[in-house]
Amino acid sequence: MILDRLLKPRPAKAAGAKLYASAGAQARSAPLYAQFGVRDSLEGRFELFTLHVVLLLERLKGHGDAADETSQATFDAYVRGLDDAFREIGVSDTAVGKKMKKLAGAFYGRLKAFDEAVKLLPDQAALADVLARTALEERGVGDLEGLTRYVIAARSALADQALADLLNGEVEWPKA
Repeated sequence: MILDRLLKPRPAKAAGAKLYASAGAQARSAPLYAQFGVRDSLEGRFELFTLHVVLLLERLKGHGDAADETSQATFDAYVRGLDDAFREIGVSDTAVGKKMKKLAGAFYGRLKAFDEAVKLLPDQAALADVLARTALEERGVGDLEGLTRYVIAARSALADQALADLLNGEVEWPKA
């Protein structure tokens, strides 16, 4: 009985794992690649996984300790997922640390750029620029307007969801 309580994951950790899994599933949505022109490559997938995790972290920000803990658990699951992916593709243990450090810098750079871009909404130009630099196959190729509208719709959908649902790991993403 005592061991069950000690070994049972904290609710935020379980919620963070579920939110990350949901972000990963949404990031694999075929229309994001086929319709909007996101690169169907390791880099493109990284960008979409990162984008969806950033959207979740943004939604949870500023909503108290439980949201902060869930946000951290979501980020931790994201980092574990990247680490696991490197190991699955055969990256050596010594190289994983170096690659993870590089990706951490990339994540924080994207988080900062995204935060700065959404502060300028409803002007979508900065957000579109961030998406063009990071997610699209190449500048000028793909449906940048559609991808920008999707990100705005995702932010809105997350904002409309009850915080309690998110803290339980339940999230509804818009159709891509």
